[in-house]
Amino acid sequence: MAVTPRIDVSTSLSATSGTELTPEELAEVAATIASDIFFTTDIGLPGVRVPDATWELAGGRASGTAAVYYGSGRTHLAKPFLFADGFNYGPSDLPALFNHFNAPYESGRPGFLDQLLARGHDVVLIGFDERHTHIQHNADVVIQAIRRALAERFGQEPLTVGGVSMGGIITRYALAKLESEDFDHETATYLSWDSPHNGAWIPLILQQMAYFFEKLTPSEPGQPSQADLIRSPAAQQLLWAWVPDAKYSGEVATASDLRTDFVRELADLGNFPRRPRLLGVANGRGDGTGRPLPAGEIAFDWQALVASATARFQPDRGAGQRIGGMHVGLELRRSTTTEVPALDGVPGGTLDSFGKVADAIKAKISEDHRSGAFVPAVSASALVYDPIAWDVDPNLNLLDQGPERFHLDEVAFDTENTEHSAVSGVLADWVLDRLS
Repeated sequence: MAVTPRIDVSTSLSATSGTELTPEELAEVAATIASDIFFTTDIGLPGVRVPDATWELAGGRASGTAAVYYGSGRTHLAKPFLFADGFNYGPSDLPALFNHFNAPYESGRPGFLDQLLARGHDVVLIGFDERHTHIQHNADVVIQAIRRALAERFGQEPLTVGGVSMGGIITRYALAKLESEDFDHETATYLSWDSPHNGAWIPLILQQMAYFFEKLTPSEPGQPSQADLIRSPAAQQLLWAWVPDAKYSGEVATASDLRTDFVRELADLGNFPRRPRLLGVANGRGDGTGRPLPAGEIAFDWQALVASATARFQPDRGAGQRIGGMHVGLELRRSTTTEVPALDGVPGGTLDSFGKVADAIKAKISEDHRSGAFVPAVSASALVYDPIAWDVDPNLNLLDQGPERFHLDEVAFDTENTEHSAVSGVLADWVLDRLS
């Protein structure tokens, strides 16, 4: 009988602290912890490229904005390339998104988006006012953008629709939903860029730390706190393994009804849109080679006078495997997992999750230990397996698999396990070739 992946937390009294902390001691600990939201990412640099048009997208359960850049020599929409922003907290930064995907990846060549524009594509970047809200809600924003593009397009060129990270999931859902409503979205190509089709991964011990440390540094009224991205609807739907608080013990792949309901809803819509050619790129390697992160070993160990925190790389399955712990004052918490795979070191697009948490609490961490897999390659490539049970070897050599093993029609992998959403020559040239 298969054992369901789970986490267990034990709480005891610390032998090193005999009394409760004074308000002064608590304030001293809080002063060492950053109050920023954990796990957010800065994509690109502040931009100055002014779009040719801006669309306000509203009318559904969420709202957003699209920045429109017309193809070379044109003043109207003719060959739309709609591309949605991904997972993060708060509103999209479309100028930064443009800069990220247009940064030169090879000396002497224009950026990816400039090459698209030169080839006659109109780039429509779709942003969301709340990137952290429900995927279905932001899909309404994408649907508004698709309808607007069809209404303003000159001629009959079909659309290309996709997105980076969770933007690829949002657009996947939007296209499938339109098809279920018998609406012709006129999309010939769907493109996902390191999108977590079967789920993403943030280490469970780090999720717990986000909840734990925000109690010590309460945010200002109306301002987000450290764990707000982790507890958001988007994170619950996106992450394969998720915990609702720092003390939670139980199953991790089904801890949130939002994820199980979303997976079921996608399946009811046919899982993927049927009309478009389905393309995807993964920032992870396809040959099964991951990063050399030793499963079960300590990533960082922070010790202060009245507080401590230890984070281990996720062990490889097994029962009662230690993943770390934390304490402030009297209370000491230790966490173990059962049958959770060692996902930190698997092939995939990386995120400096360990580095971000270590920096937030001013813990020392090796440069080699800062980043682990965020979107495993088996997920970004939409390999066919159960997105809840994860009955898959995450180190599988995907280059040896036949096309029937993937939901996508074609997939490209990077030559190294690069940062999640990074634009490399291998991936950009592959997409440009497929869209030409």
